[in-house]
Amino acid sequence: MRLSELLKGTQVLNKYTDREILGVTDKSDDVKPGWVFVCIRGAKFDGSNFARRAFEMGAAAIVAESDTGESNTVIVENVRSAYALMCAEFFGNPSKKLRLIGITGTNGKTSTAFFLKEILENLGHRCGLMGTVKNMAGERDYPSGLTTPEPYTLNNMFAEMVAQGCEFCIMEVSSQALDQHRVDGCRFEAAVFTNLEQDHLDYHKTAENYFLAKRRLFEQTDIAIVNLDDASAGRMTDGLDCRTVSFSVNTDESDYTAKNVRLKRDCAEYELVCSEDIGRVSCCVPGMFSVYNSMGAAVCAIQLGEDFHDVLEAVKRTHGIKGRMEVVETGRDFTVIIDYAHTPDGLEKVLTAINGFKTGKLITVFGCGGDRDRTKRPVMGRIASELSDMVIITSDNPRTEAPLEIIREIMSGIDETDAAIISMADRTSAIKCALTQAQTGDTVLLAGKGHETYQILGTEKIDFDERKKISEIIDEIG
Repeated sequence: MRLSELLKGTQVLNKYTDREILGVTDKSDDVKPGWVFVCIRGAKFDGSNFARRAFEMGAAAIVAESDTGESNTVIVENVRSAYALMCAEFFGNPSKKLRLIGITGTNGKTSTAFFLKEILENLGHRCGLMGTVKNMAGERDYPSGLTTPEPYTLNNMFAEMVAQGCEFCIMEVSSQALDQHRVDGCRFEAAVFTNLEQDHLDYHKTAENYFLAKRRLFEQTDIAIVNLDDASAGRMTDGLDCRTVSFSVNTDESDYTAKNVRLKRDCAEYELVCSEDIGRVSCCVPGMFSVYNSMGAAVCAIQLGEDFHDVLEAVKRTHGIKGRMEVVETGRDFTVIIDYAHTPDGLEKVLTAINGFKTGKLITVFGCGGDRDRTKRPVMGRIASELSDMVIITSDNPRTEAPLEIIREIMSGIDETDAAIISMADRTSAIKCALTQAQTGDTVLLAGKGHETYQILGTEKIDFDERKKISEIIDEIG
């Protein structure tokens, strides 16, 4: 591929020498002779500082936002956007050969994505998926490092989906990915907005920046499927060219409404109503949030051209998702649930759902991630203490922060009269404490880790699968 072909669609601000290109990367360690090195500026490193190294390793061109002083530097206005467009060109623009569906929001992205994938597959379509839990191309699974991959991995995955005969790609689109232009050049046939709550302020700094990042998805979408019950729904698509279709539990002003909702221990049931039709939905995951997630997925499928009643039948055949209200079999007379809830809104929704069907005490084990938004810690402490009978505060992924300091900040939001409160930094000990305390009919919630099978201590990622921990502890306590 020629450099001029790689830069097709990218606004270049200077003249350069056209050369044959063998690869493209934003990582100087990966540069090989004949490759292009793209100078990305991140929070800790500026790629321009590595331009000389890349040139010495044989880079055929350097792409940056200003002159690096190296031979054949290509200057562009926005290097992150340029990198996304270049990666798309390098892999032959594979996203244009797929029907792209994006899902964004603070909570519910993963569940909505899996629901939609299963619905479409139940209706005979071959789908790929990219998201927090894993990436999938047809029958093949790939590990997921980021909710929305970096441009090179993203387009490589698109190409793999095309090779595997996928018609659809359903992908979670994170606020960071949108802010960093990772999906520039992608055109989404439809996109779902789940909700907007406090999260990622460590990155975005303000709630408004967070909102504006999410909104970018709908600037490159043909159909917007929005949760009208969220306060940000109107602003999310206001003034944009996309066609907007709304869903709701609380108002008949929406295009699709859930009526006669029944929340059971093992499922959520409701009637999906629109101006032309009505049908009964049964979703295998309990809780009101599952009503919203399954409804968003169902409405999206209908808007993609699928028959209303066929879609509702397809919802009934969906399965639960690892780490989302996942019931772990213990052989005991109490219930253990693992859930990814790691935001105030997510934790509140899970606890509310469990309180709707529990018969005994609710024992909640949770912590907050280190090197992340600190303002949500006391809020989550308050929510846990108000909605649980017993709370064990522990570590999540403390990263480089002191676990006891994170726990102290969580505790600052707790009125200790609301629940029995225990704190212990070691998560294994906290889980053992909860399982030891549980009696007949009680429910133990392990919140925050969900699908993750590791814990990040300092800068080291260690094995930590809560399912294995539960099994080991059950065997130990007899």
